[in-house]
Amino acid sequence: MDKNQFYYSKHPDVKSEPITWEYALLGNNFVFTSDNGVFSKHRVDYGSRVLLENVDVENIPDGNILDMGTGYGPIGLAIAKIQPDRVVDMVDVNEIALALAEKNAKANGISNVRIFASNSYSNIKDNYAAIVTNPPVRAGKKVVDDMITGAVSHLKPNATLTVVLQKKQGAPSAKKLMTKVFGNCEIVKRDKGYYILRSVNE
Repeated sequence: MDKNQFYYSKHPDVKSEPITWEYALLGNNFVFTSDNGVFSKHRVDYGSRVLLENVDVENIPDGNILDMGTGYGPIGLAIAKIQPDRVVDMVDVNEIALALAEKNAKANGISNVRIFASNSYSNIKDNYAAIVTNPPVRAGKKVVDDMITGAVSHLKPNATLTVVLQKKQGAPSAKKLMTKVFGNCEIVKRDKGYYILRSVNE
């Protein structure tokens, strides 16, 4: 397959076939529209669900949250819904995904989000109370590693980076990298081969 058809490209060359469906996340019901050319079109993927269930947004510093690689928006929107006093920045390189995230924010009445294009941290100016990511593993190890290493310069003191990765897709090596970058990394949860990894910017 041409790499321009993958979900981690700027504008996947695919036929639009949008679908709309309902899903419950963090105790709230959402309506999502997704399409060809985005990650996990038909459902919120298991890794994202495990991440949401284990990201500790109650005990982070004051400030905004970044959803790095938002796709059509389930992670960022679910967090924004339960944290109405924070702004959640939702970024992706995929233009189709960003348009869907905008649509889904409006459909679910969520206004405390900023949705914009960024290739990793290229357009990120702020420092955050937390960064969460379900990184695009198929884009390659360098992209995933850049998302991890770039986080340290965009986190407030005592802020957290939370990452979900499958063991077979590099979770152990990501844990080593996070430990090297931050000086710490905790495996918060193991679930069906998925690891939730969290580092604190101490």
